[in-house]
Amino acid sequence: MSLIYFLLWVIFNGRITFEIIIAGIIISLLLDLFVQKVIGLNLNVRGLIRFLKIFPDAVFYGIVLLIEIIKANLLISKLVLAPEIKVEPCLVKFNTPLKTDIARVALANSITLTPGTITISLEGNELLVHALDREIAKGLQNSIFERLLSRMEARLHA
Repeated sequence: MSLIYFLLWVIFNGRITFEIIIAGIIISLLLDLFVQKVIGLNLNVRGLIRFLKIFPDAVFYGIVLLIEIIKANLLISKLVLAPEIKVEPCLVKFNTPLKTDIARVALANSITLTPGTITISLEGNELLVHALDREIAKGLQNSIFERLLSRMEARLHA
């Protein structure tokens, strides 16, 4: 993985000098050490193959997340700018079928990133979410996020 970091370093610098090469080697090694020790991600050949399996899904997930954020922004703007504010805040508790901790955390974070919703707690596979309006809360369980993350989990374990 250090080699990939180093190649990215060289590409983003746009020129090759002795100082850039030395700094790139040091930064690449430190970044790889950080990723392995602190984040716990060890992308050896097997890990890289697993990552490449879900990379297209992860990119698609990012695009869907961005679209959902934009849609939620428009909905919240409509609620806020309405002449008479009629919101019904609510708490929604639901279980997710996601099996891995990382998928559940990604779901919780995606919900929180979407305006109008905040994940209050995630315990096991149970999420507690505050929604600004009941209409927003309807789409939380069995959301597109859950389906895409479930598909990524299935590909990783296939």
